[in-house]
Amino acid sequence: MRTPNILTIAGSDSGGGAGIQADLKTIMALDGYGMSVITALTAQNGLGVTGIHAPEPEFVVLQLRAVLDGFPVHAAKTGMLFSAGIINALADALRDRSFPLVVDPVSVSQSGSRLLREDAVEALKERMIPGCDLLTPNRPEAEMLTGMTISCSDDAAAAGEALIGMGAKAVLIKGGHMESSIVVTDCLCQAGQAPKFLPQPKVETNNNHGTGCTLSAAIATGLGHGLPLQVAVTRAQEFLNLALRKSYAPGKGCGPVNHAARRQASLQN
Repeated sequence: MRTPNILTIAGSDSGGGAGIQADLKTIMALDGYGMSVITALTAQNGLGVTGIHAPEPEFVVLQLRAVLDGFPVHAAKTGMLFSAGIINALADALRDRSFPLVVDPVSVSQSGSRLLREDAVEALKERMIPGCDLLTPNRPEAEMLTGMTISCSDDAAAAGEALIGMGAKAVLIKGGHMESSIVVTDCLCQAGQAPKFLPQPKVETNNNHGTGCTLSAAIATGLGHGLPLQVAVTRAQEFLNLALRKSYAPGKGCGPVNHAARRQASLQN
């Protein structure tokens, strides 16, 4: 069986729960080979982000060129992109890509720290969203990008359609920030199709650091395996749901999801 090469373009989380670290754990857990382009170094743990250092855009692109020159890429995802300069440089370098791209428009960390500069929002909207194969915003990110208020499933569907109008081929509005005591429902919108509402049982836990990173990396890995988009999304949802149910806190503050949960479950069976 082919092992797909999956590229993550994102920030580094020194606490290991989100960003590049979460992406690479997810990719390996789902039988992919992970490669990385680091857009920023963050000093963070489960309590919060205490510092951010970003390389020059030219060096970010140099990392990307090294990967593209050395490996066939079967799918990629972006996470924290930080600045307009980095976004513009990456958009130019990815213009002629031949693989699906999942864009997770990371703007704020789980602890509330800003991970996308205000001057980078327009660059994200104008350079990364158009042409991406899937955009995966949570509710605050979708509201930031569209200027809409999202309070129900119909609002999520309308926001998804608006983002498709901005150039995304498909949009997954994540439901984790919606009020519900039973389920979390993501809304998948694809151009020319009715929106699809994809529920998962809600998991009550404070160990939810890196959920968005994990979901988008799992979707990208599924696409790299050749799965249809909706199948890749639902399998990624299932992977994340199990990782949340088996999450734990290795240190202080908000703990990570358990990226090894699927493997641990298979060993027990």
